[in-house]
Amino acid sequence: MENQSQNSGRRLREQSSSPSSRRSLKRKLEEEYGEDRASVGGESPAASQQDLIRDIKAQVEILDAVFSAAEQDRASAKHAIHVLSELAKNEDMVNLIVDCAAVPVLVKHLQAPPPLGRDGEGGLSSYEHEVEKGSAFTLGLLAIKPEHQQLIVDAGALPHLVDLLKRHNDSPNSRVVSGVIRRAADAITNLAHENSSIKIRVRIEGGIPPLVEMLEFSDSKVQRAAAGALRTLAFKNDENKNQIVECNALPTLILMLRSEDTAIHYEAVGVIGNLVHSSPNIKKEVLVAGALQPVIGLLRESKSYIRSAPAVQRVKEKLLSFLGNLLQQIQTVHIVQRGAVPPLIEMLQSPDAQLREMSAFALGRLAQDPHNQAGIAHSGGIMPLLKLLESKNGSLQHNAAFALYGLADNEDNVADLIRVGGVQKLQDGEFIVQPTRDCVAKTLKRLEEKIHGRVLSHLTYLMRVGERNVQRRVALALAHLCSSDDQRTIFIDNNGLALLLELLESTNSKHQRDSSMALCRLANKANSLSPVDAAPPSPIPQVYLGEQYVNNPTLSDVTFLVEGRRFYAHRICLLASSDAFRAMFDGGYRERDAKDIEIPNIRWDVFELMMRYIYTGSVDVNLEIAQELLRAADQYLLEGLKRLCEYAIAQDISVENVSLMFELSDAFNAFSLRHACILYILDNHDKLSVMPWYSQLIPRILPETRSYFVRVMTRPNHAELRR
Repeated sequence: MENQSQNSGRRLREQSSSPSSRRSLKRKLEEEYGEDRASVGGESPAASQQDLIRDIKAQVEILDAVFSAAEQDRASAKHAIHVLSELAKNEDMVNLIVDCAAVPVLVKHLQAPPPLGRDGEGGLSSYEHEVEKGSAFTLGLLAIKPEHQQLIVDAGALPHLVDLLKRHNDSPNSRVVSGVIRRAADAITNLAHENSSIKIRVRIEGGIPPLVEMLEFSDSKVQRAAAGALRTLAFKNDENKNQIVECNALPTLILMLRSEDTAIHYEAVGVIGNLVHSSPNIKKEVLVAGALQPVIGLLRESKSYIRSAPAVQRVKEKLLSFLGNLLQQIQTVHIVQRGAVPPLIEMLQSPDAQLREMSAFALGRLAQDPHNQAGIAHSGGIMPLLKLLESKNGSLQHNAAFALYGLADNEDNVADLIRVGGVQKLQDGEFIVQPTRDCVAKTLKRLEEKIHGRVLSHLTYLMRVGERNVQRRVALALAHLCSSDDQRTIFIDNNGLALLLELLESTNSKHQRDSSMALCRLANKANSLSPVDAAPPSPIPQVYLGEQYVNNPTLSDVTFLVEGRRFYAHRICLLASSDAFRAMFDGGYRERDAKDIEIPNIRWDVFELMMRYIYTGSVDVNLEIAQELLRAADQYLLEGLKRLCEYAIAQDISVENVSLMFELSDAFNAFSLRHACILYILDNHDKLSVMPWYSQLIPRILPETRSYFVRVMTRPNHAELRR
């Protein structure tokens, strides 16, 4: 991302807006005009705006009249410009100064006046460069307001400012030369701020080459001023960027990155950062010139002076922006080995959101390279990235998710991600934008694909010998990620099921919820989410006489009395249907030889449906009659009919009745209904956990839950079936 330089303008605003600066300015004006006319910006009610306008016009008139090389004229010009510059430091005064036609005369004084004749007195030596410096400084202050930038340029300021820049060749070690070229660079910075046409004009006037040369000046203030101007000129202007590079600025800028002066770091990084933005060729040149290692060095060293340098935070932002741009060009550079990762990880935990976002972005780019993935995790990157998933900043979330997606590609990182609870954070996260949700889904899928071989062995080892919290996290993650073929190994042989049930029994609602979700996922993988399994085949071959013989006296050899009505039946069909009827007719019961058998506890419509099932092998079970029919089927040991009744009843399970349904299944040994209740409870933990009876229900279902999962996970798995 490109960044615009407003340093000089911002510094001047800060200086002039503080109370101490206004008091200092007032004292200076008191010296010039007396106490009664020294108010600036409302400091004293005695001075009026008319007084100020009169004073400003007086100084402008002086400037307009004394454009000569005479020493007294130069002294008067310097004095007048000094007064205007002090006033211009107060932003409220800027418009007044411009309205008083100060710009043209200030532009005129950007150039040295013609030298005096042979007989003239005085010369330029006493005030050489001073008047020009003051004019450049004052015009720079006026240019802080964007509406004045074009006015100053149209008055002809740019050619004169560029000429001032070239004075660095006159006396490179002179303090006064340093001052004038620095003020000229600052003025160009403010004039070109967010003004594309003026940036072009600076290049056309030849301003870029002297600014590049000034980067090598011994005075650090000059270096910073030149870099600030170049940064502004490079912002969103490809022609300026190319000329800066063609003028061989990169080697010097990269040397500035190694400077011990934090302010120089800031400016140099700003220039290079703007140069490389959207410029692939310049990025390559910057890398060839050796920028990467000093950038990494600055990132590593910034911690040591962050408390003493307020600008360091901005330096870090620039560095990260710069690094993010370079990452697009360093596919083959093993940047992790150069020491960039630790400072990036440290900045993931910065209080500054922008810093966190950019460091996560940089790590995300690095994590897509297989050479870097293990190094990022080993350096401690996983936990802070997972923490960033909790952010309410969508970009920050996405950058962290993208980095984790890259880390999940390395098998060595999978166990570490799972061990610290990464799967749960990915599943539970509230992600703001859809691309982040998609990225998280891909990460979980990538992790799932890694759960085999040595990764699975490592995880089952952790589940056996790790700390209890680690064991639980691994069990929860594997419930979601493992294949159905590995369920028995993980959850029966390595005690994973016991860990999940332990969490389910916990008083911690989060543990209960995680366990419920994991057990539901296991059941789904075992293809067991259907509430009722298919009825097992009867051990005795069934004889179905067919629908036409239901309650038909033809060949009937036994009659049941139900609610005072006769129901005709056939012993052979009943004997084949269940052990209960076989015991009734083959055993020592009185019904053996009775022609009429009374059925005292079953209603007619229920008994009729039961007999219809016996004669046909199927029946439609109505929900209204399902519970009574279940009771009858249990009494007469009709397992197939019980399954049909359980299935019908299971369709009606709800938050309100699941506890009663579980009791019903217990009363009639309805295993399928019981399992359906268990799965419903697991799948609806959030809704049920607020019910007052829920805490008493959990201990009751635990044994049944254990037996259910043992049964489904010890059935022949897919691999065994294939064999």
